[in-house]
Amino acid sequence: MSKLFRFQEYKALVYRIFLAYGFYSLARFFFFLYNYKLLKVESFQQYLALNYHGLAFDTTAILYTNLLFIVFSILPFWINTKKGYQTILMWIYFICNFIGLAVNFLDFIYYKFTYSRSTSAVMDIVQNESNKYALFFRFIETYWHVFLLFFVTFFFWIYLYKRVKVQETTINNKVKYFGFSTLGLLLVATMVIGGIRGDFQKSTRPINNIDASRYAEKPQHADIVLNTAFSIIRTWNTNSFKKINLVSEAEIQKHVKPVKRYNTNPLTKPNVVVIITESFGREYLGAFNKNYKIEGYKSYTPFLDSLAQHSMIYTNAFANGSKSIHGMSSVIAGIPSFQDAFTSSPYPKQKIQSLVSVFKDLGYDTSFFHGAANGSMGFLGFANILGFDHYYGRTEFNDDSEYDGSWGIWDEPFMQFMKSELDKKKTPFFSTIFTVSSHEPFIPPAKYNDTFPKGNIPMHQVVGYTDYAFKKFFESAKKQPWFKNTIFVITADHCNQVFYPFYNQVINRQAVPILIYKPDGSLKGECSDYAQQIDIYPTILDMIGYNKPFRSWGRSLLSENEVKPFVCNYNGNQYQFMQGKYICTFDGKTITGVYSNTDYGLEKNIISQVSGVDVEELKISAKAFLQDYMARIIDKRMDINLTQDIRF
Repeated sequence: MSKLFRFQEYKALVYRIFLAYGFYSLARFFFFLYNYKLLKVESFQQYLALNYHGLAFDTTAILYTNLLFIVFSILPFWINTKKGYQTILMWIYFICNFIGLAVNFLDFIYYKFTYSRSTSAVMDIVQNESNKYALFFRFIETYWHVFLLFFVTFFFWIYLYKRVKVQETTINNKVKYFGFSTLGLLLVATMVIGGIRGDFQKSTRPINNIDASRYAEKPQHADIVLNTAFSIIRTWNTNSFKKINLVSEAEIQKHVKPVKRYNTNPLTKPNVVVIITESFGREYLGAFNKNYKIEGYKSYTPFLDSLAQHSMIYTNAFANGSKSIHGMSSVIAGIPSFQDAFTSSPYPKQKIQSLVSVFKDLGYDTSFFHGAANGSMGFLGFANILGFDHYYGRTEFNDDSEYDGSWGIWDEPFMQFMKSELDKKKTPFFSTIFTVSSHEPFIPPAKYNDTFPKGNIPMHQVVGYTDYAFKKFFESAKKQPWFKNTIFVITADHCNQVFYPFYNQVINRQAVPILIYKPDGSLKGECSDYAQQIDIYPTILDMIGYNKPFRSWGRSLLSENEVKPFVCNYNGNQYQFMQGKYICTFDGKTITGVYSNTDYGLEKNIISQVSGVDVEELKISAKAFLQDYMARIIDKRMDINLTQDIRF
């Protein structure tokens, strides 16, 4: 009878699936060890509780990745127990689980750069790189210990799998065998469907990434509950851009004012150069940290610190995304990216009002510089959508003796290349450069190996190198006639490695510098109001006296008659909206937490303790911003040549 019921096969199946649970939990533990400074778990009991809640998310990932294996394990074939069939099953099992385990190990490394579990959007980054194999082997060289740990873990999994074998049996009564197998198949299928949904208490929808936050006292704890395989599966071929209807149009106009118009300054036509600096978090620049009283603080940017003395700097500024392409769209077009990048959504191919379109209308020459392979990071595609006149990449530089071997041309020679190209242009011009050197693998050119302080983390040395590249660029540019009539804006796309605990807190993981320099010295000072990347676009238009209506969710950093300063970004699981005395977290429809604006770690949720006008205004502002953001992108209203947008 046991042959008919296939007990040994079901026991082997259960054992093999539970092995997957064990190794997913082991991968979670390794993930925690590699990132414990960022995750801030207070006790082993708290970690165990998070791991327990993660089992539901593990279940979904394990059942998805093992679906083919489960099906072939329970189908009523007469040859299921034969050695050849079991060998095929083992190959199916380990091919699928190799992928599932590998992506979890990926985040041992990648989490330090994005502060969230990887999603399917990680493919958007890789697909535009022409040197994928070179990057892969560089990662193996740099993070060899992760690769070694992965293969040791995986071979141990194979060893344990082989400890339980299915003995070959002969089926005499095939009719009964088929009948009992069919019942078993239906039972297992029911359990698998329930497990894939992942939530037996709330059956209205399958669980997704945001559900991990239900079990997290701190936002980053949701990344322990999650696993990367689940995160990729649940975001695969999805579209997070969906309209919401939470507030009235009048509230949108009051709290967001998405169409702006300035009459502060007369129209002028200075040159404008925007520098988006790879991974240049605010932590590294001494000029931006004078008032934070960070114990033992050391700056790695002597040139930019000196330039800041002659500039307007914003010491409480933040990125609106976590990846390079997010920085490009935020800074140049004022379009932030949250759960998914706008540029990889179904909606970027539309008419987009941006710094590029405005300057082209004003007769400017427009150009974009990036020292990587042309098309890297998706920059070339988005530059074409925005309408840049010229794109200069590694191809145009045309000298691979200055190639860093990983990403692109070293910052110093490439910034000099940009300067020489600008020398040839008829003014006025608008130009953007996206640097590459302040990034993993954190190596400066060989001739500078002993020039810049190595500091406390690998990032510090290459920050020093890029700062030096800035110095050489400004030294050569100031000799040119176009220099004096140029506005320079310097910011970063996102942050990178952190050293000081102050910047290890959730909110400050997206802290970037914003610096505006005018060579005539007419703009100097320091502002600690909230600022964000999407404010750069309207600020530049205000500075040049552009007096036509334009679409912008950001505000001019130089205007006092604007909407109340705010910042909105996304931490991998939910939105963070900062304004006034509070920070709120937001799941897209509901405010999930309210925190003091000094609670950078989001440690104490005071939503049940606070009330009043300020908090209500905060909630309405967050909802109004997201509602208009979704509506304009989906309805393709990123330009304002529509009657309903002209309210002046």
